[in-house]
Amino acid sequence: MIDLSRRHLLAGAAAAGAAGALTSLGTAARAAEPPAGAQAPGFYRYKVGAYECTSINDGAASFPLPDTFVRNVPKERALAAAEAAYMPKGMVTVPFNPQLINTGSKLILIDTGNGAAKLEPSKGAIGRTLQNLAAAGVDPGKIDVVLLSHLHPDHTNGIRAADGSLAFPNAEIMVPSVDWAFWTSDDNAAKAQSDEMMKNYFANVKKTFAGIESKVTQYDWDKEVAPGITSIKAPGHTPGHTAFAIASGNSKILIQSDVTNIPEFFLRNPDWHVAYDVDGELAQATRHKFYDMAAAEKATVVGFHFTFPSIGHVEKDGAKYRLVPIAWNPVI
Repeated sequence: MIDLSRRHLLAGAAAAGAAGALTSLGTAARAAEPPAGAQAPGFYRYKVGAYECTSINDGAASFPLPDTFVRNVPKERALAAAEAAYMPKGMVTVPFNPQLINTGSKLILIDTGNGAAKLEPSKGAIGRTLQNLAAAGVDPGKIDVVLLSHLHPDHTNGIRAADGSLAFPNAEIMVPSVDWAFWTSDDNAAKAQSDEMMKNYFANVKKTFAGIESKVTQYDWDKEVAPGITSIKAPGHTPGHTAFAIASGNSKILIQSDVTNIPEFFLRNPDWHVAYDVDGELAQATRHKFYDMAAAEKATVVGFHFTFPSIGHVEKDGAKYRLVPIAWNPVI
C-alpha cells in the first residue's frame, strides 16, 4: 500500500531539485534540449455519418474576471465557480472553437474565430483558426461556405485576414436574417450608444462586413442551410443567435454555438446570465429548452466555448446540467 501525503510530495520535489543541482555541479553527460516554446496545432477530426468534421481551435483567452461577467449573481460566486474549475486565481478562461464540416461536396466552416489580427496583441493566444486550418491541411480558398451562428466579434472577425483581405475568398458568407437585421440597423446602433460593449458590437459588424455585403446570404431558422445542416432557433444571446443540427445517415450532432458561454459557469448554473447576452432572460429559457432536448436525446453536443476539442454530452443534474466530454479518439 502506497501512503501519499503533502509531506511526501514536498519531499519529492526537494529531492528532485537537489538532484538537479548535483547534476549541474558534475560533468554534463548530454547537451540540454532547448524547450520548444510553442504549442502544437489544435485540430481534432470526428465523423458524423459520412461527413468528416474537424474542430478547429482558435485559442483561449484568460483575463481578470470582470465584476459583471455574470450579471445576475455576485462576483464572489462567479470567482468560486472559476476556482472550482481550477482557472488561474481571479481569472476566467474562455476557449474558442470553430467547426469545419466536410460533406463530400461542400466544405463548410461554422464560425471563424477572433481573426488573425488578434495574434500579435494577444501573443498568439487567440486568432489561431487560419494556422490550425493550414495544419489540418485545409486551403482557406477551398472553403465553400462560412456559416455564422451570430454576429459577435469572436465568431465573425476571422472573415478577415490580418491585412484586411478576405480570409476565405471564395466562400459564400451566410448569416442569420434576424441577427443581420438587428446589427445592421442604424436605429438600433443609435440606441446602443450608452452601452460601451453594445456600441462596439455594432461598430464591429459595420467594419467587418463593409464592402462585402454582396457576398452575404441571409438564412432563416428551421431550414436546411447547407447539405445536412439545419438551423435551430436559439435566441437570447443575440436576437438571431442560431444553433445547428448536423445529420448524415443515422448520425446527428448538435452545434450549440453560444447557447452557453463556458460550461463551467453556465451549464452548472443555467440561470446565470453572461454579460454578452443581449437578452439574459430569453437566453436562460433557450438554454433550458436546448439542454433538456440534448439530454433527452443523449445527443453529442459541440460548444464554441467548450474546452478543446469542444465535444461532449450534456446530462441533467437536478435543476442544473453537466458536461461529459468525449474521450480523445486516435482514429476518425
